[in-house]
Amino acid sequence: MNEKMNIDFEIISNLIDSSIHIFVTYAGQVLGATIILIFGFYFAGKLSGLAKKNLSLLNKIDPLIVPIIGNIIRYGIIIITLIAVLGQFGVQTTSIIAVLGAAGLAIGLALQGTLSNVAAGVMLLLLRPFTTGDWVETGGVSGTIKEVGLFTTIINTFDNVYVSIPNSSIWNSTISNHSHYKTRRIDVDIGIHYDTDLELASKVLLQLGEDERVLNDPKAPQFLVIKYDDSSIVVRLRLYAHTKDWYALYSDLMKRLKPALDKAGIEIPYPHRVITSKSD
Repeated sequence: MNEKMNIDFEIISNLIDSSIHIFVTYAGQVLGATIILIFGFYFAGKLSGLAKKNLSLLNKIDPLIVPIIGNIIRYGIIIITLIAVLGQFGVQTTSIIAVLGAAGLAIGLALQGTLSNVAAGVMLLLLRPFTTGDWVETGGVSGTIKEVGLFTTIINTFDNVYVSIPNSSIWNSTISNHSHYKTRRIDVDIGIHYDTDLELASKVLLQLGEDERVLNDPKAPQFLVIKYDDSSIVVRLRLYAHTKDWYALYSDLMKRLKPALDKAGIEIPYPHRVITSKSD
C-alpha cells in the first residue's frame, strides 16, 4: 500500500515539475508575443492615422492616394508584427515566407473578385478619372467622391447618404465627371406661342443671361430656335458658367424664366384637346 502511494506521489510530483518547466520555458515567449501583438496593432493604427493626416497636408500628393498609403502602412506593420510573434515561438523566417506564399496563392484563387477590386482601385488611381470632391455619376449613383480605398470607393450623395461601391463596379461602368472641367454649358429650353415675336423672345431670354456668374468665354450667351412643335416654338438660352456656379445658376434661371416671359406678354402654350359629343 505504501509502495503504491509512493508511486502515485512520484507521478504527481513529476507532472508538477513538468508543468512548472513548461510554464517557465514558454511563459516568457507567450508574454513577449502578447506584448508584441498589442504594441504592433497599436502602432499600426497610430502610424496609419499619422501618415494620412500629414500626407493630406502636402499639396503635391493626390488626396486619393493618401488612404491607400495609410492602409499599406497599417497592413505592412500588422504583417511584420505577426511574423515577429511567430518568431517568438521558434518558427523560421523561411518557413513563414513559404507559408505566406502558399496562403497568398490560395487566398488569391478564393478571392478573385476582391483582388479585382484592388486592381481596379490601382487603375483608378493611375488614370484619375476623378479626384476627391468631384461630382460624379457612376454605377447608378450620383454624388461627390470622398475616398478611393483598396477595395471600395466612398461616395456621398447629395441627400447625405453614404454609399460604398466596389472599385471593379466603377471601373467596368461609365463614369460621368461633372467637375472635370472648370466651365460648363447651360441650356434652358422653353416652348413659346407661334404668335410670339422671336426678336422679343430673344431680348427677354438674353436679359436673363445678364448675370455676373455668366461667362463670355468660350461663348457669350446665345438665343437659339430649336424646333417647331405642334403647339409651340421651342427656343433655347445657351450660356456658360464656372462649374462651381452651374447648379445654382441653372436653378435661378429656371425660377426667373416664367416671370420674365409673363412680364413681356409671351405666352407659354400647352396642348389643347377638343372633345365633340354626338347626341341621339
